[in-house]
Amino acid sequence: MTFSKFLNHSKRWILFVLIVGLFSGSASAIFLVSLDWATQYREQNLWIIALLPAGGFLIGWFYYKYGKISVLGNNLLLQEIYEQKNPVPLRMTPMVLLGTVLTHLFGGSAGREGTAVQMGGSLADQLSKWFDLSKKERRLILICGVAGGFASVFGTPLAGAFFGLEWMLDRKLNWSSVLPTFLTAFIADWVCQGLWGVGHTVYEISEVPSHTFINFLWVIPAAIAFGLSGKLFAESTHFFSKLFSKSISYPPLRPLIGGLLIATFVWISDSTEYLGLGVPRIVEAFETPLPWYDFLAKTGLTSFTLGAGFKGGEVTPLFFTGATLGNALSTWIPLPLSLMAGIGLVGVFSGATNTPVTCTLMGLELFGMEAGFFLALSCVIAYLASGQSSIYSSQDLSKKPRIFRRNRDKN
Repeated sequence: MTFSKFLNHSKRWILFVLIVGLFSGSASAIFLVSLDWATQYREQNLWIIALLPAGGFLIGWFYYKYGKISVLGNNLLLQEIYEQKNPVPLRMTPMVLLGTVLTHLFGGSAGREGTAVQMGGSLADQLSKWFDLSKKERRLILICGVAGGFASVFGTPLAGAFFGLEWMLDRKLNWSSVLPTFLTAFIADWVCQGLWGVGHTVYEISEVPSHTFINFLWVIPAAIAFGLSGKLFAESTHFFSKLFSKSISYPPLRPLIGGLLIATFVWISDSTEYLGLGVPRIVEAFETPLPWYDFLAKTGLTSFTLGAGFKGGEVTPLFFTGATLGNALSTWIPLPLSLMAGIGLVGVFSGATNTPVTCTLMGLELFGMEAGFFLALSCVIAYLASGQSSIYSSQDLSKKPRIFRRNRDKN
């Protein structure tokens, strides 16, 4: 490549990175402000939970009437990164934004990562309509959009960049993709926090024990539990999705019936702890002992909500599940409660998404370097312990290592 061609190529990608970072960061800022409003309004007006069935029908009808392939969500982005068959529609951005805000407003249990990733990916893919992109360039644009959405919604640019590169489980890392992805993630994060002033929740591990062999050994059984919890979350979501699809042929009725059952559960249990993101409960998990069943309740309610057809992400509910499970395990495992909550938060996330590097980096960005080895150990073991499962049905798990594969194949 001549110097002039290199210069033109660099200018071209600087423009792409700036556009994708600005779009994805701004979309996340709008989304987070809207989500905060919806959460506060619901908490101050709990009667609105009774409208969850109506809200579910509205979301279901809207996607049924206008969604088309947008209904595939994150799986559509994965499919396009793998195969590149269809352009990601721009309509995905407003639809998933509105659908997620309504889900949280009326009391569904969901997250925000999926929404931010879908917005980032769909906005980024519009560049393929404006510029003449090769398949390789379009693939990288999509990865940058995913990274920008993830980084800006959590305030973790390193984790966001690696998520864009890691979640497709491609063992062959294309080094030419690294710089654009990292730049997009950092720009999107700056746009969300610096330009628009939208902040993020702070979690803190208040006590990190000494780095001894015994303390590291105690992480192993906890991380196995985190991996199995991630597997349970993923399998439960797929189970409810298939159940609703097989049982109810008309899509808008699925979230209507699901919303009716969730509202009934809230009325009977007289508890709203497991609705929405559950961020206050996650913060509590780092500070004080909580009921042991919290992680099961959040897993069940979130997988049911998403399986019924409501919109939102899975990662913040995975944070909830991991932090509360770590909190519960601290009763039996002699490690500090806040550390157990921290390694659980990233461990369950790693097991459910098959992204151990991303989750380790996220742990470092959220909690600092001091707990780094505990976090990394939890993420890697949970990733392996979760087996061939993922919250993303289109994720290519054939490239994931299988424990005891040879023995199983022989049998």
